[in-house]
Amino acid sequence: MIAILGLAIGVVVGLLVQPTVPVELQPYLPIAVVAALDALFGGLRALLDGIFNDRVFLTSFLSNVVVAAFIVFLGDQLGVGTQLSTAVVVVLGIRIFSNAASIRRHLFRA
Repeated sequence: MIAILGLAIGVVVGLLVQPTVPVELQPYLPIAVVAALDALFGGLRALLDGIFNDRVFLTSFLSNVVVAAFIVFLGDQLGVGTQLSTAVVVVLGIRIFSNAASIRRHLFRA
């Protein structure tokens, strides 16, 4: 319940304050969001499977975001930022859809 309340407060504050992302960080924001979504879907799947661990979730959430941002940063430094960004989105997208399918099977028994 505390997490949902914190999420709601964060969304409201974000809408009221309307923060801006510096131009230098804009390429990393979509990748960070996709990495965070991967961790969230993985956490929900673990919760439904009865194996959720808050430490594993937090570590997964932070490391996914950091590693994905680092890969995109490395791609930018090598001059292939868009290709590595696409690769990160594809890999994390596959994981998100895999977790979503597992969640769907768990919820609908299908």
